[in-house]
Amino acid sequence: MLSGSDYALMKNAQGKYILGHGPFEEVAELSGEPTAFYVNDFTLSSPHPWKIPSSVETIELSGSSQPGLEVEWKRPQLEGFAEVFSEVSEAIRAGEIQKSVPVVTELGEVREGSPEELIFSAKPDPELHAYAWRSGDTGFCGLTPEVLFSYEKGRLRTMALAGTASLEERDVFAADEKEILEHEFVAQTLIEKLNTIGMVQPELRRILQLRSLVHFYTPIYVGLYDAVSLNDLITLLHPTPALGPLPRTASSRTQLDTWRARLGCPSFFGAPMGIYDKGEFHSVVCIRGVEWKGKELSLPAGCGVIEPSRLTNEWRELELKRESVKTLFTF
Repeated sequence: MLSGSDYALMKNAQGKYILGHGPFEEVAELSGEPTAFYVNDFTLSSPHPWKIPSSVETIELSGSSQPGLEVEWKRPQLEGFAEVFSEVSEAIRAGEIQKSVPVVTELGEVREGSPEELIFSAKPDPELHAYAWRSGDTGFCGLTPEVLFSYEKGRLRTMALAGTASLEERDVFAADEKEILEHEFVAQTLIEKLNTIGMVQPELRRILQLRSLVHFYTPIYVGLYDAVSLNDLITLLHPTPALGPLPRTASSRTQLDTWRARLGCPSFFGAPMGIYDKGEFHSVVCIRGVEWKGKELSLPAGCGVIEPSRLTNEWRELELKRESVKTLFTF
């Protein structure tokens, strides 16, 4: 479909999939009203995160244009995660943090097919947001349930999304105190942050069903008091409380980055990606996806660790999330 070119793909605020073709002009701040993509890593290290494409088109994702890949996966080992989990738990018991999000990555080697157009084989879903970025022989893509925020004319829409279980465990999940506590940590932290910039209107917590998984979900709407740049909004809201530490301090962020690096977490995982199109900005959190470098794949998944968390339960949740991604892409 793309003949080896660089590209970006995202669903815009109107629910249309926009494909941007390279080469891309890279800028630090968005000015004027071109269609532009925001692409950065988890630490927001890029000095020029706005990517303005040479051309754009609206496409459909049917899930049938490309076959799935044949991948030889190497399952992650428990030992490294167990060590980090113990350190996170100790920091919680010491009162240094309330929560953090270690990430485990499963590695794979492509035996048949190419990952460069993997996103076009994905099974579309109205509750999921496809995203993709390709640069040379590297890139990442996924279908995320988590919106960072959407913004138009002083109105902001976001969500708290935390707590995970398999679909078969939905009834037990609905009353699980640990999962509810984890979600409320996320929701209340996000509401407190948003109260500094606008009038916040959260809805009631509900269960969001996404094929094989269920999550707790709280929609949140904000009327901004004053104009805020998109760069400043991204910096304020990233990382979401679902992917970052609580409280979010320079020290807790540094510690999380260290844990992520030790466990081989790709830099895209949990990062913001967005699209500015037709005067509206829509951004997502890059989870439920894969990164590729040539024929090498990385499939990360994270889990929120709080005081009641238990190693066996978190290890199982990580596997559930990775398997859900494999199902999305028919690996």
